[in-house]
Amino acid sequence: MKTYKLFTPEKVGSLPLKNRIVMAPMTRCRAIDNVPNELMAAYYTQRSSEGLIITEGTSPSPNGLGYARIPGIFSELQVKAWKKVTEAVHKNGGKIFVQLMHSGRISHPLNMHENAHILAPSAVKAAGQIWTDQKGLQDFVVPKEMSPQEILHARTEYVAASENALFAGFDGVELHAANGYLLEEFLSPVSNTRTDTYGGTIENRCRFVIEVAAAVANAIGKEKTAIRLSPYGVASDMPHYPEIEATYDYLSKELNKLDIAYIHLVDHSAMGAPPVPLEIKKTIRNNFKNTLILCGGYNKESAEAELESGLADLIAFGRPFINNPDLVERFKNNLALSQDLNMDLFYTADEKGYTDYPVYKK
Repeated sequence: MKTYKLFTPEKVGSLPLKNRIVMAPMTRCRAIDNVPNELMAAYYTQRSSEGLIITEGTSPSPNGLGYARIPGIFSELQVKAWKKVTEAVHKNGGKIFVQLMHSGRISHPLNMHENAHILAPSAVKAAGQIWTDQKGLQDFVVPKEMSPQEILHARTEYVAASENALFAGFDGVELHAANGYLLEEFLSPVSNTRTDTYGGTIENRCRFVIEVAAAVANAIGKEKTAIRLSPYGVASDMPHYPEIEATYDYLSKELNKLDIAYIHLVDHSAMGAPPVPLEIKKTIRNNFKNTLILCGGYNKESAEAELESGLADLIAFGRPFINNPDLVERFKNNLALSQDLNMDLFYTADEKGYTDYPVYKK
């Protein structure tokens, strides 16, 4: 009988994991008033048999709230609410990182708190629309170009949110530098047209991301600090640019110097986006010596093959965890995966399509 590497223990930093399966971060929009709740605690606890959970994108500040009903971790109320989630997951034997997602220009005033601002590296409007509970779909707006003071303040917000994460009982934080949100907006010359030390050259465009990662690692420990990247991703109006490969080559080398816990590399080609070239994956793997998580359209066999090849240390699964809360057990016991997935309920506000998917029954 084949022994699957997928089910063997591993470590992220100094954190022991019971297997190499990761639950990928997925926005689910159940945090009413941007505060985690009992429903979210149940959702994550149901899915705590994998090695590591990475939460949905969670805003480090009022300025980072992009989508309707996403959680934050910048207020005392939010920290206390998250503590109930982490305690429930840990009680069930799970490990959990919070993903810090400042949405940058991917937002709308109707989704923001009073006196909050939609900020970005440059005043470049994203193409497309975003959902608001008050008025349905609305066009993105032109963001405010961040001043040097606002850049410094945003960095301190990431640090404060990371410290809040430890107070809330999280095992670490993942910085969301993918999918067209604030950190990736700095990386791309399309969304970042600055002419100061944060724009222009590859080194300048990577500066904010590296500074944030370094500041967070210094505050909470490098072994508790991680990052998500999506080279060649096109989410949130992020078109390709000629220096993509050189950008991520440089960035992954600099992240390696920081000795952070992991890079989480996402490939959205399974959902119709262009694939991340194998050469970029190999470049990042060669440049970064700690844990590499790969994510994007994997099944049990393809995940195992990726681990066996040495390209990845852990594999993250997204959508299969939505309708298969017991995904690890199904993989282990060769049980059929549920095909009952209601996409219309991905971003609604209640338990339907969230905590009501059943475990396997013979």
